[in-house]
Amino acid sequence: MDVQATTPLDPRVLDAMLPYLINYYGNPHSRTHAYGWESEAAMERARQQVASLIGADPREIIFTSGATESNNIAIKGVARFYRSRKKHLITTQTEHKCVLDSCRSLEAEGFQVTYLPVQKSGIIDLKELEAAIQPDTSLVSVMTVNNEIGVKQPIAEIGQICSSRKVYFHTDAAQAVGKIPLDVNDMKIDLMSISGHKIYGPKGVGAIYIRRRPRVRVEALQSGGGQERGMRSGTVPTPLVVGLGAACEVAQQEMEYDHKRISKLAERLIQNIMKSLPDVVMNGDPEHHYPGCINLSFAYVEGESLLMALKDVALSSGSACTSASLEPSYVLRAIGTDEDLAHSSIRFGIGRFTTEEEVDYTVEKCIQHMKRLREMSPLWEMVQDGIDLKSIKWTQH
Repeated sequence: MDVQATTPLDPRVLDAMLPYLINYYGNPHSRTHAYGWESEAAMERARQQVASLIGADPREIIFTSGATESNNIAIKGVARFYRSRKKHLITTQTEHKCVLDSCRSLEAEGFQVTYLPVQKSGIIDLKELEAAIQPDTSLVSVMTVNNEIGVKQPIAEIGQICSSRKVYFHTDAAQAVGKIPLDVNDMKIDLMSISGHKIYGPKGVGAIYIRRRPRVRVEALQSGGGQERGMRSGTVPTPLVVGLGAACEVAQQEMEYDHKRISKLAERLIQNIMKSLPDVVMNGDPEHHYPGCINLSFAYVEGESLLMALKDVALSSGSACTSASLEPSYVLRAIGTDEDLAHSSIRFGIGRFTTEEEVDYTVEKCIQHMKRLREMSPLWEMVQDGIDLKSIKWTQH
């Protein structure tokens, strides 16, 4: 139940990969023999499959090691290439860590970064975005679907604003590609990050879409043999990109069916929990939302204690990249969630292979442990006695 962290490999993807792990092991950049040609043909077919899913030209797809690298190439690459004329970037406060950290490192290089706040719903205010664009803004980076609360940003509208103001638009679509329909031309997206293991493909591979017309230039982050049009040197791992291509093709075929099924399971999970437990809050906009990512706050109980009680269910209290820190989620803080509710939030993920039985089991265990933990909670007891917790002045010893 933690498919935002990673997804299992689809068996159809493994079938596509196996020959390139065993028999067809040539370097796709070897031009002098059939081993290389076979691998190159497979790599180009995968490029076509990725491009087709997002409405791009195959020449606009660059293979990387994952969405973190793609985000780094997009943000640092564009900023550094245009640094002589443009020194300003815009992003949001709820982006993935790798986007925020890339922006921080650019600030250390002398760039100026605007971190847009989000509304209570988790969605940015488009008027604030327009007001933040300066004559020297080179890039706006806004994620498509948030990895913690599942909120969908108005990507087409943001693309329109950026295009009219002649600013490049990058979106981290790791949680959206293959799950909701995306078209880089209709949405006026200039750069897009894609991850393999979020769409039932292998780990360690991803892609970045970089528009060719009008051309977007990026400064490469690593030096080497100039593969991938000089933007990402290093031998392309044929079996991994074949897996990414196959995952994109399967996602394109299954998207509508998956979406319906996941929506039904999500509805079942939310309704069954809400009707059995009072004081449960769903975080993020319920309308503009990807149904497979559900973030619930269970008042008066620490989220960590619920996670520990639900030992046999894989859940999390935030992004896998930040779940090692005991701070409440910065995404929940940005949408104005109270500190105590932010600490009591759990993220439920529903994916292609999640079953009805798994959802029902999770709901049943969740309700059972929640009731037990609340009975042990002095805060819950005080609320039952009609005490307003906000009015209490807590003292520290």
